[in-house]
Amino acid sequence: MLPTMKMWACASILFALLAACAAGGDVSEPIPTTLVSAPQPAKRLVVVLPGRGEDVARLENKGMAATIQATWPDADVLLTGLTLPFYRQGLAASRLQSEIIEPARARGVGEIWLLGISLGGMGAILHEHEYPGEVEGILLLSPFLGGRRIQDEIRSAGSLANWEPGPVQPLGPDTFERELWRTIQQWNNDPMRKKTVWLAYGEDEAFRESNELLGQALPPDNVRMLPGDHDWKLWTPATAALLQPARNK
Repeated sequence: MLPTMKMWACASILFALLAACAAGGDVSEPIPTTLVSAPQPAKRLVVVLPGRGEDVARLENKGMAATIQATWPDADVLLTGLTLPFYRQGLAASRLQSEIIEPARARGVGEIWLLGISLGGMGAILHEHEYPGEVEGILLLSPFLGGRRIQDEIRSAGSLANWEPGPVQPLGPDTFERELWRTIQQWNNDPMRKKTVWLAYGEDEAFRESNELLGQALPPDNVRMLPGDHDWKLWTPATAALLQPARNK
């Protein structure tokens, strides 16, 4: 599918909160990454997509790789700096594919997971929209899912399954939210794929309602609502809470 050209140019209202304290990034350079090798022979790669205000250094500081490898010691962890400027460029998903996923496949990595936090959770879903099935699993921590307009449409329809998204459209500033939710609806209709998507969010966070709506598309065992707000006090234990059952599937 087409890349998300100029996605954020006309979506500044939706991302006012996100942009207020977003990490920077030089989009003329490759996506920054740090690889933390598995303490055991590696059988998989977990690619971490940061939230607003996060970057590689912040992910390192919060011990994300150690958190993942405590449960998945056979996982290499790639911390990325796919920050808001890459989304504003309109090419976040395609650059994730060309700069990270395809090189990993070329190196012989057979199992790749995306772990997306907040903004990065949305990025993981948009990657799935453009490159369906390219990764083996998706872990979503409090994903940002856009504004209320499309979500209210879904609620008015009675359920995500009953919602009519209309004709498929190329991703753009006026269409990305609808296409984001179309991808989620497709998970709802795909018994095999939705088993590979996992969601955790906080009971006190602003994104709770939208995340609950997303949870309708997933098996109940793949969804965790935990005490906490939209921050690392939630995301660190939420990561561990998702990894153990995901590994056992």
